[in-house]
Amino acid sequence: MTRILALSGSLRKASFNTGLLRAAVTAAPAGVTIDAHTLHGVPLYDGDAEAATGVPPAVATLKDALATADALLLVTPEYNNGIPGVFKNAIDWMSRPPGGTSLFKGKPVAVIGASPGGFGTILAQDHWLPVLR
Repeated sequence: MTRILALSGSLRKASFNTGLLRAAVTAAPAGVTIDAHTLHGVPLYDGDAEAATGVPPAVATLKDALATADALLLVTPEYNNGIPGVFKNAIDWMSRPPGGTSLFKGKPVAVIGASPGGFGTILAQDHWLPVLR
């Protein structure tokens, strides 16, 4: 059984990208589980707050899901030709100790996105490359 952690980078209820994520969950072949999670509740990263109170519960949930996943699916909107801040913030939190970047190590990552615009989310997808390397 292959387990994929899937995240939509949009917080909107009627998001094209969250819809695409739901379609991926539905279309997953036998033997593949796509575990969709939300970014709701992930606070802005603040090193002082982390030192004072530790990892927030919403972040701990994402980190636990990543630790048990075989792969990661990022479904990204494109805001102002780049990655949505809320999405990058969640990945920044997930890369912090405990676990840190080792939670991502060796896991394949797919980046997809949906947009009514002519270029889709190609620029945001391209901006993910240096973040994920």
